Amino acid sequence: MAQPAVVYEECVAQESSWDADEALTAVYTAHYTSLVRLGALLLRDTGSAEEIVQDAFVAMHSRWHRLRDPHKALSYLRTAVVNRCRSRQRHLVVVDKHTPRSLPDEPSAEQAVLRTAETDRVIDAMRTLPEKQRTVMVLRYYADLSEAEIADTMGISRGSVKSHAARASKSLRQVLEQSR
Repeated sequence: MAQPAVVYEECVAQESSWDADEALTAVYTAHYTSLVRLGALLLRDTGSAEEIVQDAFVAMHSRWHRLRDPHKALSYLRTAVVNRCRSRQRHLVVVDKHTPRSLPDEPSAEQAVLRTAETDRVIDAMRTLPEKQRTVMVLRYYADLSEAEIADTMGISRGSVKSHAARASKSLRQVLEQSR
């Protein structure tokens, strides 16, 4: 059985054979997991991230005929996931303002087993960052995107990406040094 990424690349190479079902099946097989992880890192909620990624795939399928360059399907999906995560975060802020305080969320048993103490410290430090700085750091170090890809995904300039990354690095360094 062929690897998902190989099937996706073959599908991209044979542009004439691209239809929404075949192309999205290849993209889904090759990139669904990484898109869910991206969303989970931005939202800190795997279930919501899965919903957002699936919604992005459904939206792309219905708009496939409008996609000018099928080779940019992954970029389109990544941008859609980041934007939908931002919308979800804004929605949660409004809900949180109008909801009575309850017990704090605790990580699931699987998450507790998988995390190490150092990972917890870094994630806690990331939570202190402003949204754009956190998004830049996740896209750069988790999704391994270039500055240009981050700028394109977030709809900001490369200079802004560099600025957000530098500020985030400085803040993280300070927070992590203080927590030792």
